[in-house]
Amino acid sequence: MSGTSEGPAPTADLDRGAVTESDHIYRSVFTDAPLPMAVVDREGLVVSANDGLGALLGSPPATLVGRIAADLVDLASDARTWHAYREVLRGREARLRCTRRLKHPDGQSVWAQVAVHPLPAPADGLLLSVTDISAQRELQGRLRHLQMHDPVTRLPNRTLFFERLTAALEAGVYEDGGTGRIGLCYLDLDGFKAINDTLGHRVGDRLLAAVAERLTRCADEAGYARASAPLVARLGGDEFALLVEDSTGTDQLAELAESVLKAVQAPFDLADRRLSVSASIGVVERHAAGTTPTALMQAADTTLYWAKADGKARWTLFDPERNAHRMTRQALASTLRPAIERGEFVLEYQPLVGMEDGRLRGVEALVRWNHPQFGVLTPNRFIGLAEEDGSIVPLGRWALRTACRQARRWQLDHPDRPPLFVSVNVAVRQVWDSDLVADVAQTLAETGLAPDLLQLELTESAVMGSAGRPLQALQALSDMGVHIAIDDFGTGYSNLAYLSRLPVSVLKLDGSFVRGFQYESDKDGAVPPNPADEVVVEAMIQLAHRLGLTVTAECVETSAQASRLRRIGCDTGQGWLYSRPVSPGRITELMGDQAYAVGNP
Repeated sequence: MSGTSEGPAPTADLDRGAVTESDHIYRSVFTDAPLPMAVVDREGLVVSANDGLGALLGSPPATLVGRIAADLVDLASDARTWHAYREVLRGREARLRCTRRLKHPDGQSVWAQVAVHPLPAPADGLLLSVTDISAQRELQGRLRHLQMHDPVTRLPNRTLFFERLTAALEAGVYEDGGTGRIGLCYLDLDGFKAINDTLGHRVGDRLLAAVAERLTRCADEAGYARASAPLVARLGGDEFALLVEDSTGTDQLAELAESVLKAVQAPFDLADRRLSVSASIGVVERHAAGTTPTALMQAADTTLYWAKADGKARWTLFDPERNAHRMTRQALASTLRPAIERGEFVLEYQPLVGMEDGRLRGVEALVRWNHPQFGVLTPNRFIGLAEEDGSIVPLGRWALRTACRQARRWQLDHPDRPPLFVSVNVAVRQVWDSDLVADVAQTLAETGLAPDLLQLELTESAVMGSAGRPLQALQALSDMGVHIAIDDFGTGYSNLAYLSRLPVSVLKLDGSFVRGFQYESDKDGAVPPNPADEVVVEAMIQLAHRLGLTVTAECVETSAQASRLRRIGCDTGQGWLYSRPVSPGRITELMGDQAYAVGNP
């Protein structure tokens, strides 16, 4: 019998205990014991062997005398065990115990535990004993299989999947030949929960098992003519993964994902029922170097979410730019509230100009975030996040107080000029999650700003859908003297009749209407304006005026647009024709002009 090592390096256990039996008793036990044993001298040669060892190794005991003991039981196959064995031979260590896989001449393999320790005095030498632990190893193997496989689908489970993934990403594996790349298809079933809830877990389990069979077939087909097939695993619930080691690129993963989609979408005939599901798949393919199991799974999970969000029943490839945007969004969301406390937000102001005389009538306050990492951020980068997590309430309260304080300062600094009103955006969540009426009243009292110099802007969808508390708050603010404006009018409900029942005083036309005026027909090669745009805008302005409302046009960018809006009766204009959002100091300079000069920076 020859010895071979298998798997991880065998462990050596050194024990300083000693045998204390008498020589006579020892020889009797040695000869008659069923445990395979041999006496070894200090040079490592077999002095004598019993029948048990002869039977184990398939040789008469006498023929083993003089043989090198380490060769018989494979003690030299790894450096650690060989070193420990030599230390025992030299008397520097008292015992060696290790596990070896020994191969019998008839081809059978035996898992054995080999022990070597000194003979009792006065004898010199060592006793080598071998214990057959094959049955124990087999039982351990069966238990490990049960621990590492899903009982429903019989696929590798999450534990085995991550063990295999971790091994595949070890540097020694991908650096020793192969493509050095790794791919992953991470999927879950669309509509599985409904089947589980309505038909029960037994049918759900049968469906999972059937899906597992189809995924395995897809993996086998993908592995045809390749070194190995992808590993298919059930990670839990209705989530599965196909791991591709030594992938050849995104084309290979895309082909595998397509085959999985088709396989899962085909109907399943189970329990006298025909069931249909689909799959959403996140696909990741990259260099193994520099990748960790956690990073790969995070990318796969993110990409699976994209596939779900994009409509399900599809596969989506990981996009680093899209992921960077998501990570930036998360970073912003996590720092929003602290940024308010640290004073990282500032207000800029965009002029609101009278269309008839070109005079500066008011300003809209626009919040900016001076982010220490990403620079100056405009509202479209963070307002949505603030509304989601509720930080819009403290941010909106800060913006309201800062804008009112600035408007009052302009009024005091220019007592000879008509005071500017300030328009502040309000999210509907501020009405629900805070006492907006009380906040406004307190702010006006603290700053000394007159209520009619404050305008609050809400989006059309928020105002038109107002009922209960929001409507009551708007009415209370209007009764206080504060103006209420509908922002982006024309993009939401557009229920003009509803306007007469709302405490609204200003309509702000969405810029999409004004952009239809952007071409001047008297210029060579210019596209003529669309008459329908002017008809629609004129009708809205006339209706607003009949209801006692004023109209502000957003996104006024050319003098031609301004002229046409003035001609059809628009009251106020706002846009880059007049000014971009600017600092409070620049507004102070503009207040000195008798009439607003077109084209101010």
